[in-house]
Amino acid sequence: MAKEIRQIAIYGKGGIGKSTTTQNLTAGLVERGNKVMVIGCDPKADSTRLLLGGLAQKTVLDTLRENGDDIELEDIIKEGYGGTLCVESGGPEPGVGCAGRGIITSIGLLESLGAYTDDLDYVFYDVLGDVVCGGFAMPIREGKAKEIYIVASGEMMALYAANNISKGIARYATQGGVRLGGIICNSRNVDRERELVEAFAKELGTQLIHFVPRDNEVQRAEIHRKTVIDHNPKAKQADEYRELARRIEENKQFVIPKPLSAERLEEILFEYGLMDNIKDNYVI
Repeated sequence: MAKEIRQIAIYGKGGIGKSTTTQNLTAGLVERGNKVMVIGCDPKADSTRLLLGGLAQKTVLDTLRENGDDIELEDIIKEGYGGTLCVESGGPEPGVGCAGRGIITSIGLLESLGAYTDDLDYVFYDVLGDVVCGGFAMPIREGKAKEIYIVASGEMMALYAANNISKGIARYATQGGVRLGGIICNSRNVDRERELVEAFAKELGTQLIHFVPRDNEVQRAEIHRKTVIDHNPKAKQADEYRELARRIEENKQFVIPKPLSAERLEEILFEYGLMDNIKDNYVI
C-alpha cells in the first residue's frame, strides 16, 4: 500500500512573508530527509525562488501558452535545494481571466503527468494572500490539501486575514476533509506579539505551532537567493526553521477552526493593546 503524501496549503495575508516562510520550512524538512514538492500558487511566480537560487522558472500557464498540450513533466518542474521539486502555476496575461484558474490547471496537469510520485513526503501549496475564493480555494475545496497552516503576525490586518481564512477552512472542512494545523507567527516585533497570537490561536481552537523571530539573517539569505539553512546553516535563525520543520512533521493537532466574530477579534486586539497602539500612531 502506497504511503500517503502530506499535502499542505500555506495561506496568509499578502506581504506577511508566507513564501519566504514556506521555502525556509521546506529547507528544514529536506534537511530532515524528506522529499518535498512546492507548488507556487501566486501569479507573481516567486514561491520557489530561494529554493532555485533565484533561477526564473517558466510557469505552467506560460508553458501551456507556448507549447500547447504537448508538455512533459520536466517542462514545468525544476529541481531545487536538496532535491526539492519546484513548480510555479503562474497566471493569465494581465487583465485577462482569473488568476485562480492557474492553480486549477496546474494541479490537474501535474496529476495527469504523474507528478505525485510515491517517493514524495510532502506537497506544499503556497497560496496567494488571504484569498480563499474561486481557484485560490481549490487546494482546500477539492480536498487536495488536507492540512492548512496560516502565516500571521501580531498586526491587526494579519489577524483579520487569518480569521477570514479560518472561515474558508471551516466552510470546506466537511466537503474536503481539510483541517487547520496551526498558526505560524512570522514576527514583526509588535508589543506582546507572542501572547496576542497565542490568544488568537486559542480562540480559533488551534495552536501557535511556532513563533519565528524577526532576524536580518533572512534578508541576507534572500539577497543571496537562498534559504537561511542553505546560506548560513549555523545561524540561529536556521535553527528556528529547523524547529518549525520538526513541529510540522510531528504535529498531530488538526482542527476545524472556530472563527471569531468581528467584535470578539477587536476585543482581543484591545486586550493586548494593539488597537491603542494603532490609535496612538494614527495622524490625521
